[in-house]
Formats: sequence, structure tokens, C-alpha cells
Amino acid sequence: MLALALILLANLFLSPEFFHLEIKDGRLYGSLIDVLNRSAPCALLAIGMSLVIATGGIDLSVGAIIAITGAVCANLLNSPFDALTIVILAGLFAGLVAGAANGSLVSIFGIQPIVATLVLMVAGRGIAQLINGGQIVTFQNDAFASIGVGSLLGLPSPVVMFLLVFLLAQFIMRFTALGLFIEAVGCNPTASYYSGLKVRTIKFAVYCFSGICAAIAGMVITADIQGADANNAGLWLELDAILAVVIGGAALTGGRFSLPLTLIGVLIIQAMTTTIIMSGIAPKYNLLIKSLVIITVLLLQSSIFRMQFSRLIARQKMAAGDRA
Repeated sequence: MLALALILLANLFLSPEFFHLEIKDGRLYGSLIDVLNRSAPCALLAIGMSLVIATGGIDLSVGAIIAITGAVCANLLNSPFDALTIVILAGLFAGLVAGAANGSLVSIFGIQPIVATLVLMVAGRGIAQLINGGQIVTFQNDAFASIGVGSLLGLPSPVVMFLLVFLLAQFIMRFTALGLFIEAVGCNPTASYYSGLKVRTIKFAVYCFSGICAAIAGMVITADIQGADANNAGLWLELDAILAVVIGGAALTGGRFSLPLTLIGVLIIQAMTTTIIMSGIAPKYNLLIKSLVIITVLLLQSSIFRMQFSRLIARQKMAAGDRA
């Protein structure tokens, strides 16, 4: 929260118009809304990634699942089966199948998550290219395009979608036993197994959920550009999602996670990107500044770093007292 507040405070001095909001044609516009809108795909991925990481796993394939979903939807929109319901269900099914493939490798065959999902990370884009025939497939469908560029309740459709997914996931994680089961599996899968929990089923389920979240993100991206680019859609977005989860304080070893803090991590990443662009800094410095800010945030979260920093301050105060 502090990091996000500092970034927003910096915008207050660099570009006060950053906080300007206005309503046009029943929809909110402004830089803050743009941050939320542009962070929607990463937020969707991060929600699914949080649950995967909570079980002690990782999902490197979500970017490839975005490409597969985009390819499936775009090709259906150019076929006789272009009904919106069919296209959306097909996209969700593609994400579910991909997530189930990852979950099977991890939970049933016991393959390390980073290896199991790396397979689909590489093969997934090849599958998307085969579906697209090696081309960028475009389409014209206003109903589907509204998923990426439309509005609902005065907000961009992608924002409403990731908020609904977040609220659903947060309710399940904090108001049902499933959240406790996921944390238990992440903390100690062996003890969870002997306590009667179906560890394999839980791990399989979170990878399926991650695949569905990636499919929704894929439809948002595809609808936004009205096309499917198997090579570039969602490229490296999985790294931003993992980073957002880590910034949110989740333990990569499993067990500890927080969906609200994960969304804060997503907003930090996107707000920082927007701030760099609006400040007029040369683009060649963008990635360097972004990495330095992220490292600072992670260090501030480290208990060891805070302890060492406190000791350093104490020593300096003692030295100043001795000199006096």
C-alpha cells in the first residue's frame, strides 16, 4: 500500500491531471481509469497465479494460454459458429483444458510445476500458431469487441470483469473451507494428505482456475485489438503476474497469499509504467527505473533487510551520540 501511495503521490507533483476524472457518454475517463483498464489482463492472471503459488506451485504457461484462447475465439468469429455465447464458452473451455493439462502433470504425475508449465509455455504458442495457420487473424464483431473496449456501470468492461473474478475468488478463499485447504496444502502437503485433504484434487483445481483466468484475460486482449497474434499476445505477461503476487507478500514456497495485496501489486506495476510514460522520461530508461522501484519494494518487504537497516540506523545514532 505504501509503495502504491508513493507512486500516486509522485504523480500528484509530476502531472496533477493524473487524478482528473470525467464522465463522457455515461463512462468514466481519466488516467486512473486507464491504469485500472490496462492492468485488467495482468490482474486476471495474478488472481489465478495467487492460488497456484499458494499451493507451492507456479504457472509459466498463462501467457501461452492467452494466445491459445485468442486464436480459438478469433477463428470462431470468422466461422459460421460466431455466436457470442459459443465463442466465449469455447474460449473458457480452451483455458480449462490447458489448466487441466498443467494440473494433471503436477498433481497426477508429480512433475515439478516449473517444468510442467514450461512445457505448455513453449508448446502453447505453437498450438496457437497452428490454429491461426501462422497468420495474425483479425475479425469484425462488435459484440465480442465490447469485452475489451466496452463499458459497464460506467467503467471499462475489463475492469468490471477482473473485479467480479476477484470478488468471487476472494469470497471462496475467505468464506469457505477451500481457502484454508489451499493454504494447508501449500504449507505442508504431506501433513495435509494425512489429515484427509485431497491434495492432488486441490492442486489440479487451482491450475484449472488459473487456466480459466488466463482465458478471460486472453479474450480481453483479443477483443481489445480485434485480432489474435499467437506470437505476441500475452508475451511475458506471466512474469508480471508472478511479480505482482510476490509484491503482494505471497510466499513462493506456498501457504501465505493475499488476493487484495496481489491486486495492489498489479496496480503498482501498471501505475509505475504509466507514471514513467507521463513523466516524459526517455523510453530507454523505462525498464531500468521499473526494476529499481520493484527491487526497492521487495527489499522493504524483507524482514531481514528491515532488521539490518534498523541496526544500521541505531549504530549511526550511537556514533553520533559518542561524538557529541
